[in-house]
Parts: sequence; structure tokens; C-alpha cells
Amino acid sequence: MKFLLSLFCLFAPVVDNDAAQLIYQGKSGAGEGKHVVFIASDHEYRSEETLPALARILSRHHGFKCTVLFGVNAKGEIAPGHSNVPGMETLKSADLMVVFTRFQNWPDEQMQHFVDYLDRAGPIVGLRTATHGFKIPASSKWAKYSNGYGGKDYKDGWGRQVLGEKWAGHYGGNHRSSTRIDIVPEKKDHPILRGVKGMWAQCGGYNANPLQPSEVLAMAQPLNGMEPDSASNENMKPVPAAWTRSYKGKDGKTEGRVFTSTYGASNDIENEGYRRLLVNACLWASGLEGKITVAAEVGFVGPYNATWRHGRGRRRAGTKPEDMAGWDTPIVPLQVK
Repeated sequence: MKFLLSLFCLFAPVVDNDAAQLIYQGKSGAGEGKHVVFIASDHEYRSEETLPALARILSRHHGFKCTVLFGVNAKGEIAPGHSNVPGMETLKSADLMVVFTRFQNWPDEQMQHFVDYLDRAGPIVGLRTATHGFKIPASSKWAKYSNGYGGKDYKDGWGRQVLGEKWAGHYGGNHRSSTRIDIVPEKKDHPILRGVKGMWAQCGGYNANPLQPSEVLAMAQPLNGMEPDSASNENMKPVPAAWTRSYKGKDGKTEGRVFTSTYGASNDIENEGYRRLLVNACLWASGLEGKITVAAEVGFVGPYNATWRHGRGRRRAGTKPEDMAGWDTPIVPLQVK
């Protein structure tokens, strides 16, 4: 078996790392001179739509250089949830890492770049399934990063230890229960919440009880329906939807800022309030909270085709990262009926 695996690795098609990346270069704004690396590879919530759209906003409107990495197949085509994310070496120059992954088990070289970033306590924004971003065999040298890891040295894995939560179960069903996201009143003056109002997510909820110390900024109230004005589910109390915390690097002293939200499906960011929350969170995590304004531009750049919600179309088969290059290409190209 080991011999066959070695042969596969030797002769498997190699994906061009440069071709597998999507780069948006901002010119001016609060983030000028800062580099954000986005990692998109989940099986369900269309991170391959959410993250390029967010990257364009941060680049065009706020001056960041943004690199988006995707789970891709051997042809370099976007393959949501695929445990192969070329270009991870770009984390060496990252000032912020935005993660939207689910149950990944990356090759050693890719995982090493990720761990190197954690070792230097780089700032992180984690969305939705990033809380259970890895599913790694116990025999792997990277096992401690796996969701639910049982060792006391890194209890419950990267999600719990860094983002503050692991997979804790659904709290409101997808496609039948959306979520109102309410600011915690006593946190209304937090920089991330400047200008944020009317948050609503089309996703159903996740259970969450962030590892302390964490600062909960917003609570999720499940609704009995898929519209912003759907009635609250009176049988389900609000649970944390967005919070901040920090984690320590390898030296045990350096601390990295963390923002986590249990939402972020591609249709969630159609809501301006929630989209603003994420833009503000990226600025805050990058140490730019002083430049967050209540009226900062958060509009989409170019056509945005969110497909997570039923009936909204399908991503074109064979789509590659390069198909979303520039400001005017659609995110994402849709399948022609």
C-alpha cells in the first residue's frame, strides 16, 4: 500500500501554484501595504464564492493586496472541500489569514505553511465551518489540529484552541431556518461594530460556546423561516454568532488577534450589515481598527452570483480561480441552462 501511494504521489498531476491563486491588488485605502490571504475549501457553504467577493471589496475599496487560495483538483479546477490548496507559501507574507475550510487534511508541505503562520501568531478571521476546519488521522504528525482532538496538549484541535469553538452541532436547520444576528448591547461601541446594523444570515444556526477568554459581539437568534422578518423561534434562545479572542504563538508570548463567526455562507454576505461586520473584522484583525468608519464602502465589486440558497443557480463546472480574475468577472461563473 505504501508503495502504491508513493507511486501515486510521484506521478500525480501537479497543479501550478500561481494558476491556483487569485490575486487582487488594491491601490489605496486603509489596508494599503497589507496582504490578506484567504483559504477557501469547504464542502457545503460556498466559501469559493464568499471569499473572492470579500477579497475584492477589501482590495478595491480599502487598498489591501488579497490572495485567494482554493481547494482544487488535479486539473486546477475549483473543487469545494478538496484537501489540496496550492499556494499556501503565500502565508509567509500575510498580514492576515481568512479561513473558511471544512474537514481538511492537507499534504505536509501545505500544512507546514499553515502551522508556520500559527507559530508566529498571525491574525486570523475564521468563518462558519472553519471551527471544524480539519479532519486529520490520529497517525498524522498534524493530528492535534483535527476537530475534536482528544489530547490535553491541544484539546479539541485548532478550532477550539484558536478560533474558540469546534464543531458543536446545528442550531436551526439550513434552508428552512434563517438567523437574525443581534449586536450585544454592551458591545455596541466595539470597532468591529461601527456602522453595523440589520444583520441577517440565510444559514441556519450553529451551537457555540466560545472558549474563554473570548468577547462575544453578536448573538444568533434562529428564525421560523427564510426571510429577514420571519418570526423568532421562541424555543431556541440566542447563542454566540461572532466573537473576538487571541491566541499565542510558538514563543508563548506573541499574541495574534482572532475574529470568529459561525456564519458566512455565500448568500449570507448579500446582507449589507453582515458583510460590513466581516469587512470591519478584517480591518480590526489587521490592527487597523482606528481606520474603521461607519460609512466605509462595502459594496460588491463586479457581478456576485451567490448559489448557496436553493434556486439561485449553479457554479459552472470546471471553473478555475483565473475565471474570477479582475474586477468585472462574475463571482462565480454560472452554469448555462
